[in-house]
Amino acid sequence: MLAYQSFGVVYGDLSTSPLYVYKSTFFGSKVRLSDSDAEILGVLSFVFWTFTLIPILKYVFIVLRADDNGEGGTFALYSLLCRHAKVGLLPNHQAADEELSTYSLEQRPTKQRSHIIKTFLESHESLRKGLLILVLLGTCMVIGDGVLTPTISVLSAVSGLRVKATDLHEHYVVLLACGILMGLFALQHYGTHKVGFIFAPIVIAWLFCISSIGIYNIFRWNPGVYKALSPYYMYKYLKKTRIDGWISLGGVLLCITGAEAMYADLGHFSQCSIKLAFTCAVYPCLIIAYMGQAAFLSRHPADIERSFYMSIPKPVFWPVFLVATLAAVVGSQAVISATFSIIKQSQALGCFPRVKILHTSNHIYGQIYIPEVNWILMMLCLAITVGFRDTIMIGNAYGLAVITVMLVTTFLMFLVMVIVWDKNVLIALAFLIFFGSIECLYISASLTKVHEGGWVPLVLSIIFMAIMYIWHYGFRKKYEFDLQNKVSMKWLLTLGPSLGIVRVPGIGLIYTDLVTGVPPIFSHFVTNLPAFHQILVFVCVKHVPVPYVPIEERCLIGRIGPKEFRMFRCIIRYGYKDEQRDDHDFENQLVMKIGEFIQTEGTNSHASSNEVTVDGRMAVIGVPTQRGIKIVSLNDDIDNSLSLPHSCSKSPTMLSFQDIEELDSPPFAQRKKVRFEIPDSPDIDPSIRDELAELIEAKEAGVAYILGHSYVKAKKNSSLLKKFVIDVAFNFLRNNCRVPTVALSIPHLSLIEVGMIYCV
Repeated sequence: MLAYQSFGVVYGDLSTSPLYVYKSTFFGSKVRLSDSDAEILGVLSFVFWTFTLIPILKYVFIVLRADDNGEGGTFALYSLLCRHAKVGLLPNHQAADEELSTYSLEQRPTKQRSHIIKTFLESHESLRKGLLILVLLGTCMVIGDGVLTPTISVLSAVSGLRVKATDLHEHYVVLLACGILMGLFALQHYGTHKVGFIFAPIVIAWLFCISSIGIYNIFRWNPGVYKALSPYYMYKYLKKTRIDGWISLGGVLLCITGAEAMYADLGHFSQCSIKLAFTCAVYPCLIIAYMGQAAFLSRHPADIERSFYMSIPKPVFWPVFLVATLAAVVGSQAVISATFSIIKQSQALGCFPRVKILHTSNHIYGQIYIPEVNWILMMLCLAITVGFRDTIMIGNAYGLAVITVMLVTTFLMFLVMVIVWDKNVLIALAFLIFFGSIECLYISASLTKVHEGGWVPLVLSIIFMAIMYIWHYGFRKKYEFDLQNKVSMKWLLTLGPSLGIVRVPGIGLIYTDLVTGVPPIFSHFVTNLPAFHQILVFVCVKHVPVPYVPIEERCLIGRIGPKEFRMFRCIIRYGYKDEQRDDHDFENQLVMKIGEFIQTEGTNSHASSNEVTVDGRMAVIGVPTQRGIKIVSLNDDIDNSLSLPHSCSKSPTMLSFQDIEELDSPPFAQRKKVRFEIPDSPDIDPSIRDELAELIEAKEAGVAYILGHSYVKAKKNSSLLKKFVIDVAFNFLRNNCRVPTVALSIPHLSLIEVGMIYCV
């Protein structure tokens, strides 16, 4: 069943390549077909061996094994490396992260050469930055695929109209392609699950059509085309065509466009299902299709411009044309969805500005829609379609983007083999040299066509890489400033339990990026306003280098300083593919988890009441058992006075404002009315009972959310480039992106923003 479903999601792009491979190969170079068939058989030989070595040998047998808890793609490889070596640039790693059930580590490197490479990579920051840039390059090229795939697929499909309607002007074909593209992007907000059930049958019907036509053309025009399966014809082709044949390889590589999707979409399926579908159906059907086109062209060399549609038997032309157009849309849809997914992963790892992410399905995991990115992709697609109007120039751009992603994957796989799998360095080096040389051959051919459309992915990747690296750089500098200027424990201890300020009733939630220590924003706040809540909780939302974090392992609770300080830390951990939805019951859940922690800490014989470390032992608090605090829901028909104890410290004015806000808010956003109780159990220690009672009293008094509103500026002695990056580029991105996700579900009356200037 998974193999069947994978046809519509994974192989839509790969299976539509026969529409444009031969045209791009011969029209994109000076190679012309001759009566000897040496050219067409040589190109077919290159197509066969490229299609065999890269998708089959590299991806199916090797790369698919490098899954990150079932997930694939560029970020999955980077995540594996970050877990097994200290190559991440953000110093927010905790030992507790390694205890996650999804944080599975392979055996430590035992071979001396593997250990040397790992140590060398960890000890040089410039290499770690280079690794990040390499990952961002692969990511940006995938985004480039999201622009170029719909363009070339749809334009190639609808250009078949000119085979039957020879008088049809090119402008009408371009206009029709633009209309289909606009419709495709306009339907994205419905989610792929609305039409997902028809994707697989379309691709299967398409594969059946092209393989049947291929068999027909082989037996009718040239049964001896099978001779091209010998690699000798590659040598013969290059010997005859020389440099022109080498340049034409930029069109040949289009036969493997979409092969990376087998690895990128691994998380939605399984290794076995993807291998089964590709080896048993996709691979033989496409090879037969390419052989059939070659057989047709060997007898009709003049029809090279529209070789696919000209090779279709006349009685079945219109049904095949319809299926081809639908298959092009399906292939485009898969790449657009992959673009949304990889941008979400980039944002989770701090490498992309915050954008609005909508989840289009409550049942199918990972189906998302990003409005801003969707419309930007549509405008770029339309601009390229109208600007180029020809699949040859678009193919030149497309090929460079595709092969760059594959080369990045090859290099990352080399590091994974050495550091993660602990393979012999010579074996990993053989993998890198063999596949890297093949991909470098195709890249060199593609680079000769930079002036003929190949500049498009380069420009797009430079723009997106600049955005992503500047965002990550500014975010990292801000984190380092917090780390270097965090409040010392000695200063807190000298202030005493009151912290030298007035402790008012209530709970104060201070959001910070730090996973240890007290952030400087706290001292900045109490210095200017010497009053704070009786319970302080430092909340950190962080992403760890795993795809998913189980809900029961997501929350870490710990204490800061002695018990009398009433200061806690809550770290909420997400994987880079987790859905970070708004939780309108967060306050109640947090109180329950802190109560659970207090009870656990009290019963732990190793816990010490006079512990004075900045961060005590952090405990994973899963689903609360209500042994420390019991939560009781209040029915809507109960008078509102019952939901607020008489000891509530909120003024009548504030209560009326709260009632107005709750009435104006939509039903799904209204918070539950609950009250908390301490179980009448003799097992609860009196000191623990007192602290739990104080926690409940603080919750009933109200919860305030304190968010830092930071202004990042470069230091005066910084270089001109750094001032431009921080003062202009980073602040422009920051001012024009969305607010942090955590701020979206906070009631405005409970929100306090603290402004602070960061000189980095």
